[in-house]
Amino acid sequence: MNRWLSLIGIGEDGYQSLSSAARLIVDNADIIVGGHRHLAMVPKGKKTFLPWKRPIHSSIDDLVEYRGREVCVLATGDPFCYGVGNLIKKRVPIEEINVIPAPSAFSLATARTGWGFEEIDFITLHGRNEALLEVVIQPQAKLLILAHNGSTPSVVAKTLVKRGYGESFITVFERMGNPAERSVHGKACDWVENGFDPLHTIAVECIAEPLHAHQSRLSCLADDAFSHDGKITKEDIRSISITALMPTPGQILWDVGAGCGSIGIEWMRRDKRSRAIAIEYQENRLRFIAKNAVALGTPDLKIVNGRAPQALKKLETPDAIFIGGGLSNVGVFEACWQALRVGGRLVVNAVTTESEAILINLNQNFGGDLTRITISKTHPLGKHTGWKTFMPTLQWRVTKGYMAVNQ
Repeated sequence: MNRWLSLIGIGEDGYQSLSSAARLIVDNADIIVGGHRHLAMVPKGKKTFLPWKRPIHSSIDDLVEYRGREVCVLATGDPFCYGVGNLIKKRVPIEEINVIPAPSAFSLATARTGWGFEEIDFITLHGRNEALLEVVIQPQAKLLILAHNGSTPSVVAKTLVKRGYGESFITVFERMGNPAERSVHGKACDWVENGFDPLHTIAVECIAEPLHAHQSRLSCLADDAFSHDGKITKEDIRSISITALMPTPGQILWDVGAGCGSIGIEWMRRDKRSRAIAIEYQENRLRFIAKNAVALGTPDLKIVNGRAPQALKKLETPDAIFIGGGLSNVGVFEACWQALRVGGRLVVNAVTTESEAILINLNQNFGGDLTRITISKTHPLGKHTGWKTFMPTLQWRVTKGYMAVNQ
């Protein structure tokens, strides 16, 4: 297949730093596409220079119109490291693309910090919600962050301080590889620098203050981490439910009758590739879901305003479904079961005898496992301490098999 499109990574040191193969491609291209900064780096000639449009997606759509000509796209560093390469491959098959990457901003930063890739959490805030920081801020974590603009370091510092990580060390690497490269160091609690060149990367060594309120991304959050009206799957039950759902990177969860969104948020916090859709119809709870998603680091949680089963139509096929409300509504289970992919997991909790009867019947017809969960916690009893037992929960978990497709 003809590789008519070349994707060339270029650094701050410009055209002269390109390999001879990359320069040959640039020199012989009919069309060169890139940002104004990149286009200014290469020699002028008879070729056509096309700066990116805004939004950039429109320029990428235009690329396919040039198939058959020699087209060169210039991109910062490694085009597939949170770069334009990921957008281009959605429109042009990789078999038609010739890729010559330059060192990514992350590679350049690790060369300056001495950190190994295996010990780092990588995140980009370029064009993305700064709430994504919330999940990766963990004790002793090492973060490398691609900035959105010149004030991103201040945003990072303020977030660290708010979370109880004010002693964390921040280093800003500005224009790495350029003769004008510089780095700025400081603690989050003392940070005052601002107005950086937009092209910079931020390194953070997370240092938690003593007795800080730790929000682990690997275990379930405390109930008071969420804003809610009482409609929440409680922490202990939530932990058991998340385990039953088996979060897997890249998979999609439906949280049906989402309440405050706790299950979908916990699912997404496990891995940045995981996605969830929260379905809820009550306005006040929809507001809770939106607020919690941002506060707890999952701003990309998709929120659907509507009642099941009607609201489930045309949603992306789920790999797992949690039914937290609405099970007794006509057609809810049937719609969920039909939508669930083969091999997918369905988990339902019930606390009323009526809902328990439904689960027992479903278990008889579709298989799976029923588990009764009873939680007791210590409670003051006069001068003594006793046990307070919470309402028992019946949980049904089932995996959809090939034989179940037509059930």
